Amino acid sequence: MSGRRAAAVRLLSAAAALLLAAGPVLAAADTVASPKIRPLHRRSSYSDDSALQPDTEVIDAPTTGVLTNYGYSTRSRFYAQGGILEYLSFGVYPGINLGASGAIDGLVGAEKHVRMRAPTAQVKWRFFDGDEQLPSLAAGFDGQGYGYNSAERRFNQRQRGFYLVATKEIGVPGFQIHPSINVSDFDTNSIYGALPLTLNIRDKAEILAEWDNIANWRDSRANLGLRVFLTPSFNVDFAVRAIGAGGFYSDGTRRGPERIVELKYSNSF
Repeated sequence: MSGRRAAAVRLLSAAAALLLAAGPVLAAADTVASPKIRPLHRRSSYSDDSALQPDTEVIDAPTTGVLTNYGYSTRSRFYAQGGILEYLSFGVYPGINLGASGAIDGLVGAEKHVRMRAPTAQVKWRFFDGDEQLPSLAAGFDGQGYGYNSAERRFNQRQRGFYLVATKEIGVPGFQIHPSINVSDFDTNSIYGALPLTLNIRDKAEILAEWDNIANWRDSRANLGLRVFLTPSFNVDFAVRAIGAGGFYSDGTRRGPERIVELKYSNSF
């Protein structure tokens, strides 16, 4: 029994010595094998909270930009003779925006005749997001015109109506083109075009230019403006519409240049 007991003690002593010797090796192996979890994408210093809201329009002409789902925006345009045009838009579904607008002539300033015009509707569907080769595409309807002619019961500058628009960045970063075609109404079936350009300057300002209502030289309009981003959600536009235009409409209103100021706020619920 003493011999067996001595053999067992020696066996246990050898096992303990082996475990003590292997301990540092196992600890080192465990340290090396421990995984390091890293994010798949490094976060940008320009977070989503500070990203600019999408440009849904240039001056008068649309882009393919849409509000995000549950997004909303309000635009207040101050135009000639103390008028104000108010837009309200909502992102009701991914890629789809619905909105309404209404104008009040002579509301601001010393104008004596204040008149509210019938509200109109807007809808836009961005059905293709584009890629490196192809532009993004959107279709929509805009019933808002400019300069109501009471005698003829229509706008001197007619509503855009149904339209198809493409947006593509070309050349340098931030330089985009937004060509579109539209049918104002189905009484004449006339097809019009627009060729807007925008140049974003370090997300601080944006140069706006558009040749709109292209069907014939007399009725087309050249518009030029500047968009200033006061915050990612709030911007102010200063623009001149119908540069170089002349003559009169049927109600005696001049076709000449018109200065406008527009305030826009966008956010999401």
